[in-house]
Amino acid sequence: MPRPDFPKSIVEFQQWFPNEAACIKYLFNSRWPNGFVCPVCGDTEAYYIASKRVFQCRTNKHQTYLTAGTVIHGSHTPLTLWFWAAYLVTTVTPGISSIQLERQLGIRHETAFNMLHKLRSAMFNPERTKIKGTIEVDETYIGGPTTGGKRGRGTEKAIVIVGVEEVNNHAGRIRLRHIGDVGSSTVTKFIADTIEEGSTIVTDEFPSYKGLSESVLNLVEI
Repeated sequence: MPRPDFPKSIVEFQQWFPNEAACIKYLFNSRWPNGFVCPVCGDTEAYYIASKRVFQCRTNKHQTYLTAGTVIHGSHTPLTLWFWAAYLVTTVTPGISSIQLERQLGIRHETAFNMLHKLRSAMFNPERTKIKGTIEVDETYIGGPTTGGKRGRGTEKAIVIVGVEEVNNHAGRIRLRHIGDVGSSTVTKFIADTIEEGSTIVTDEFPSYKGLSESVLNLVEI
């Protein structure tokens, strides 16, 4: 049996994961697509202990954590909130902040911050390959509120450039980089370092992206 697919829209997400039981079923099918197998004795019979999120083998009582090896493991936060957080982090472009996550999920800021940090860490692969296909590229500005001064691309806040791979009409792999400026050479280097040649770049009309249309990459302005 293949591993479960990923919901294609927010409506589909709500239909798939309305409660804890639905989230448990999805994790179970992701971990054991062919059914539970005890890692100790190989038995296929087990019962679920909800308070610990473990499946206990009926034969030898060995306990296998449903969330072992995931960023959810050890957390007391409901699975429904973890699933919502994962969906928002992987589908909102150019990204979501811990404050936005806090507001969207109605949770404490510390919880939102920790969830976002764990999810972002899980999305990083040190041996990652370049993203490809249709890529949306944009910049975001990080920092607290300021009074006066420049806004937008003239701001003094930290600048992060983001590339998001489009897969079946939802966000796929993501590449981010803290940059010192939004000049053409900086933008072009980020794209050359993280995006495969021949990909289609979807971005706005900012002049720094104009040179891409003359390179091996395609440029689509939005």
